[in-house]
Amino acid sequence: MLANNFKKSLLAVNVGLVLSASVSGMAYAADENQVKEDVEVIEVRGLRASNKANINAKRFSNAVVDAVTAEDIGKFPDSDVGQALGRVPGITVGRSFGQGGSVSIRGTDPRMTLTTLNGQNVASTGWYDQLNIDRSFNYSMLPAELIGGMEVYKSTQANIVEGGIGGTVIVKTRKPLDLEANTIFASVKGEYGSLNENVAPDLSALYSWKNEDETFGILVSGAYVDREYLRQGTEADLDWGLRSSIQPSSFLQDQERTAIDATLQYRPNDRFEVGAHVMTLELGADSIGANMYINTDTDWGEGDSFCQKFNGAGVCTLSVTPEEQASRIFFQNWARKGEMTSDTFELNAKYEGDGYVISAVAGNTKAEGGTQMSANFGYGWWGDKFHEVKWAGTVDAQGKQIKVNGRDMGFTRDQLDSTVGTSTWTGIKGPNSDEETYAQIDLDLDLDLGAINKFEAGVRVTDHEFVKSEYRAVYVDDVADRNVFNTEDLYSGTMPLGYDGWTIPKANLDAMINSTISLVDEFVYSRPAYGKIEEDNFSAYAMFGFDADGIRGNFGVRYISTDVTSSGHVIDNTPADNLAVNAGWSSAVKSVEGEYSDVLPSVNVSFDLSPDMILRFSAGQAITRPNYDTLFLSSSSGYPDDRDFNEQITYGNPALKPMKSSQADLSLEYYYGDGNLVSATYFIKDISNFIVATTQFDQQIGVINNDIPEPADTWTVNNYKNAGGGEIEGIEFQINHAFDNGFGVNANYTYTDAAAPAEVYTDNLSLFTESSKHSANLVGYWENDEFSARAAYNWRSEYMIREYGYYYGNRMHDDFGTLDVTLGWNATENITATLEIVNLTEEDDVQYGAAGVNSDVKAALKDNFPTWSFRGETTYKLGVSFRY
Repeated sequence: MLANNFKKSLLAVNVGLVLSASVSGMAYAADENQVKEDVEVIEVRGLRASNKANINAKRFSNAVVDAVTAEDIGKFPDSDVGQALGRVPGITVGRSFGQGGSVSIRGTDPRMTLTTLNGQNVASTGWYDQLNIDRSFNYSMLPAELIGGMEVYKSTQANIVEGGIGGTVIVKTRKPLDLEANTIFASVKGEYGSLNENVAPDLSALYSWKNEDETFGILVSGAYVDREYLRQGTEADLDWGLRSSIQPSSFLQDQERTAIDATLQYRPNDRFEVGAHVMTLELGADSIGANMYINTDTDWGEGDSFCQKFNGAGVCTLSVTPEEQASRIFFQNWARKGEMTSDTFELNAKYEGDGYVISAVAGNTKAEGGTQMSANFGYGWWGDKFHEVKWAGTVDAQGKQIKVNGRDMGFTRDQLDSTVGTSTWTGIKGPNSDEETYAQIDLDLDLDLGAINKFEAGVRVTDHEFVKSEYRAVYVDDVADRNVFNTEDLYSGTMPLGYDGWTIPKANLDAMINSTISLVDEFVYSRPAYGKIEEDNFSAYAMFGFDADGIRGNFGVRYISTDVTSSGHVIDNTPADNLAVNAGWSSAVKSVEGEYSDVLPSVNVSFDLSPDMILRFSAGQAITRPNYDTLFLSSSSGYPDDRDFNEQITYGNPALKPMKSSQADLSLEYYYGDGNLVSATYFIKDISNFIVATTQFDQQIGVINNDIPEPADTWTVNNYKNAGGGEIEGIEFQINHAFDNGFGVNANYTYTDAAAPAEVYTDNLSLFTESSKHSANLVGYWENDEFSARAAYNWRSEYMIREYGYYYGNRMHDDFGTLDVTLGWNATENITATLEIVNLTEEDDVQYGAAGVNSDVKAALKDNFPTWSFRGETTYKLGVSFRY
């Protein structure tokens, strides 16, 4: 960390600059040339033009802003929106199920990044019932072809929607009056993965029309992809008997995404404009999971130990199972049907008078998602055939990745037991919904008060509601007799298992789901799983802009006020109805309220040291609201089922305050030549009201699990609270240079020193979640009128992943780098062929337990044990596009 007095001085300048800016009109004559009028209008076509547009947006912004601009209609720099953001200095991307799913800005948690669509929030849910529910936007929902560009605000500004301590990403869609009449775009791509070895269609199209008077226009665009994502690797954990084991696993998901975007624009004259915008996104996410449990200590608790070395947490790290003592295994399949949708509808209007502009927007955004149904089938040593499938060999877990050397553990469908039953503790539907209705009105007023030339003010109100629900199967009375299915009816084809790709039968998802449903008498509402969060938000801002000889910027304040109501069921020992999991939970819904308000100042100042050099300073305060999963009254998992120590309950806290950051930026930017840039930026954030999870084991809550061999009231209890804070500071370096011969290079490096109090985490590590100390990008490109080529390398150092729940827990992700290559050929003026290669080096996804042996996390997440490791996949996309 730098000296504390320097940090405090930077933050204190906030007040000083606000005061000095207010009197600057007496020291400078107002500049008649406004900054907005100085912005060069760039027709974006190609890599170089896209870079120039990005630099142009940065140069003339008052705040600390980076931009990502489409190279052309339907042609984003990366086909993955999240990965495109990862090229921006200070931004790192977390990949989820094969795509860029989360975005972290300057070492902050991705949940501290606010993503907006044209300046307003976007509703988002997940498809998976065992992951966190939070406010972050799932970038895998958004096709790059529908986007015109993105702006990343790293500094605060009074007129930007609150919620992003890390920063705010504004996704911008196109408008018809900005395009030529009868603009047409269409693209066809085929995607091939080195692991799944299937070709997937990727289609997109756009049509934009406007009348001859250019007063009315309509734009419609759409995108569709149907890809199969395969993840292969080795997971490692204690089994349900707390014995050391590894789990070679595979996950196969059908990702079918459909997106439609439509915009209407009416501008009858130069003063008045109205518009409407609709975007609908849908992602199907049906999946199959396959896991094989191999014990690395004893043979499921029997016989001598095969382990030759244990780590400090008591987990086996070196195991040798001899052929003559081959051990039994357990194999299971998970079948899940899931999807998520997000629909946004918005009306907007703007009137431009003499020296003022009034604009208004109102809309609704709603998302629905979650797991629609799940089923589980398992095979062990108790059946008529599968007991013959056994393990022998060496398991070496002494490094960051587990090395498995032994028998080929592939098997055929005929080696599985003749019949099998579904696991009746599954059969779960988990729908979620997220909805916000919003309205905003803004005034932009020209002033003539010396250097102060602009006043902006606005009011925004939102009504937000998030609901999570769960319905569990209640099976027919004679389920024990009917729960017998022919194995041959549940499998079709083959698939690879684990890092080594052993060949196993491929589960038939529909057959497993339908077989389970055939035993269901009814689906019953689960009391402990229900939760509803209602938020009434009000915000208002006032901001002055100033522009004088060699100085420009803005200063202002934003007031925010939020009323929170959290509703759900609570533990009060109410008897169960016909669903056992409801035992102990109140039949009536209870509500608890909370509220908070705050005033957030901000200032942004740019000093023109010379025509090509800018010194930029910003300071202010920002908040990030508590995540939904920290506000729900309570939720449970692992109950009822037949596994010891699997019961968990999480208590939320609707009285939580938002995290708050006092932050500052100082940058020096040198612009030269035709769209070139060298810059360095120092940033600091002091974050308070940090929200942390605490975990207690072996707790009694008054609810007994009668499904385990020895019924017990033994729970893992999670709680949330505001507990202290932390500091983040760092520096960004950036260079963008285009040579005269068609070549160019973009490079950036970010150093982030992020420290949080170790005691606020169960892993006892003083690391911010998903914060990499080092991140870098190196992009080289070449283009002429006919051909283009780009090679882009993105790298980040190790970072901590924290997820609630005993199974997922706290994991350190090893450093990760990918090399992506894009080749383009302009066959004609209207037709372009492209080849995209993502992760050319097939970088593996490696995660390990970094907690100390005395921390309160499970043993497999301690002492550098290699918890998860998945094979890297190279993805190839070959396509052709038409533009007219």
